Amino acid sequence: MSIAHQSIESRPPPLAHASWRLWLRQNLFANRTSSLTTITLLILGLWLLPQLWSWAVWQAQFRPDADACQSIRGVGACWGVVSEKYRLIIFGRYPFAEQWRPLLACVLLMSLLVVSCMRAFWRPALLWLWLVVWMAFFALMGGGRWLGIALGLSPVPTDQWGGLPLTLMLSSLSIALAFPLAVLVALGRRSDLPAIKTVCVTYVELVRGVPLISVLFMASFMFPLLMPAGTTPDVLIRVLVGITLFSAAYTAEIVRGGLQAIPRGQYEAAASLGLGYWKTQRLIILPQALAHVVPGIMNNFIAIFKDTSLVTIVSLYELSGALGLALSGDPLWRPFKIEGYLFITLIYFLFCFAMSRYSLWVEHRLQRSQAR
Repeated sequence: MSIAHQSIESRPPPLAHASWRLWLRQNLFANRTSSLTTITLLILGLWLLPQLWSWAVWQAQFRPDADACQSIRGVGACWGVVSEKYRLIIFGRYPFAEQWRPLLACVLLMSLLVVSCMRAFWRPALLWLWLVVWMAFFALMGGGRWLGIALGLSPVPTDQWGGLPLTLMLSSLSIALAFPLAVLVALGRRSDLPAIKTVCVTYVELVRGVPLISVLFMASFMFPLLMPAGTTPDVLIRVLVGITLFSAAYTAEIVRGGLQAIPRGQYEAAASLGLGYWKTQRLIILPQALAHVVPGIMNNFIAIFKDTSLVTIVSLYELSGALGLALSGDPLWRPFKIEGYLFITLIYFLFCFAMSRYSLWVEHRLQRSQAR
């Protein structure tokens, strides 16, 4: 007797229905300590939020009127300082009439970064897009050289670059240059060749033993002494090299931690397949190692983005330096620095929060791929 079999179409997995009460119980009121902490923070927030609202919104002055801001000083915020100085804060000392150029350069660079984060655009052509966008960025910012000549743009020296374009350029370009260098240094530290291992260990320990501010000073003032007579690299290039070398040392240690987490059997399996050293690293070891350290790498990228504020010491006025430049020379608006710092704090937070959320997205994707 034969039994007829009928295939059943696959159904989507059941969705997890978690009520808000369950979420509160698990996250805010899981035990006595958690409940006490939640209630304490809630009471503190109910006490502080009305005062913060009154200062930041209700009693605040939004018009760029210095006299009106002086009349509410200590009672309400003066957001008029942002309305008055936002162009100097965002673009630094860049010529006022030419500030459309750094604006367009910022839009191009941020669009490139967003596209680079989308899996659909992870193609070899993306490398050419990076090259084109960076050429356009420097042509717009510098003018008068390279593509700027063809565009008819007046030259602007790098010491007049500043604000958000300089912050984005230093952080994104130093990260892009530091990451491959960090991978090579991490592999070098695990090399069986004593000479390569010694060079990599010495580089990492020397760089990690000094703060970034010292590296910037050395790159700005000592690096030209190592160049041939009469050759002085641009200060922007010197600072970029310093930040790149500094961040590469820290990123290399994060990557090395991921390499150490790979079991020895992975290397033996690759050897049994006849793969050479570089194919083994590229196809088997590095993809797994980098997946293990995504949070650490992103944390280092966020630190690099924020550490660009230190370039002010070598007279490059990025976002925070441009704020000091905008307010230090104007006695009318100088008393309202806190509002200006809150403005750039919001900018830093938005970029850092976006990077952290992207890191969580990457981790989630990796977890899904590993679970299959």
